Amino acid sequence: MKKQGVRIHVFVMGRVQGVLYRKGAQKKAQELGVTGFAHNAVDGSVELIAEGENEKVEEFAAWCKKGTRFARVDRCDIRFEEYKNEFDDFSIREFGF
Repeated sequence: MKKQGVRIHVFVMGRVQGVLYRKGAQKKAQELGVTGFAHNAVDGSVELIAEGENEKVEEFAAWCKKGTRFARVDRCDIRFEEYKNEFDDFSIREFGF
């Protein structure tokens, strides 16, 4: 039987572009075994989708709220979505999907 997980869609606003936020998110996701992606949005925010075991995704979400030591997170909106198990790893994407 396939293990069910959770999926979050995250929007992070603040000083989060050009401060290694996406790379930090990728590193944290890999440590936790979380899959998905992060990309810079045109409005200066970072958008992420993450999937995995509930506890691991919760830990990843907590990381998103603070980011790297160079980042300043002013707002972090997290929405739960239907788990799709569609990613093999956690990647950094350029603008858009």
